[in-house]
Amino acid sequence: MAVKMRLRREGKKKQPFYRVVVADVRSPRDGRYVEDLGYYQPLHDPSTISIDGERALYWLRNGVQPTDAVLNLLRIMGIWEEFKPGDVGKDRTQKHAIQVAERDARDRRVADAEAEVARARAAAAADEAAAGAAAAEAAADEAAAGAAAADEAAAAQAHEENVQPDPGPTEDTGAVDEGTGEVTQP
Repeated sequence: MAVKMRLRREGKKKQPFYRVVVADVRSPRDGRYVEDLGYYQPLHDPSTISIDGERALYWLRNGVQPTDAVLNLLRIMGIWEEFKPGDVGKDRTQKHAIQVAERDARDRRVADAEAEVARARAAAAADEAAAGAAAAEAAADEAAAGAAAADEAAAAQAHEENVQPDPGPTEDTGAVDEGTGEVTQP
């Protein structure tokens, strides 16, 4: 019986999900299989690969040939390197690790940038509140100064109205005739 290690498609329309299986070459793609070794989810970011390494090595050592897609997955997981040391082929484990590290670093930078923007907005709001308080205080000082100036002007005017020149002695000296300007005695 010829056996291959291949992918078995599952999932919904336009949302594939693959199982890594060992199956007879004569069975259909999504048909009967001998053993399920793991899964591959290509639509996740990053794509998710989970393969039982011990069982995969068992089948590889017993002569099972992987398809090209499964061979790539085995290389990414590092299982192929355990099976054939020195046969790096298209070893993508390092590339995959670098991509994951770059994605994590990018996510951290985005989170840091968002935190910085939030801090800047908070600082701007605090500055605006402080400026508003300073403007209110300046307006209050100006109003107080204006009120003090108005009080001083009112006090000066009241002082001028209350203070009259000293007419001298209060004796009745007579009245001044307006027509002639002569002083008449009482």
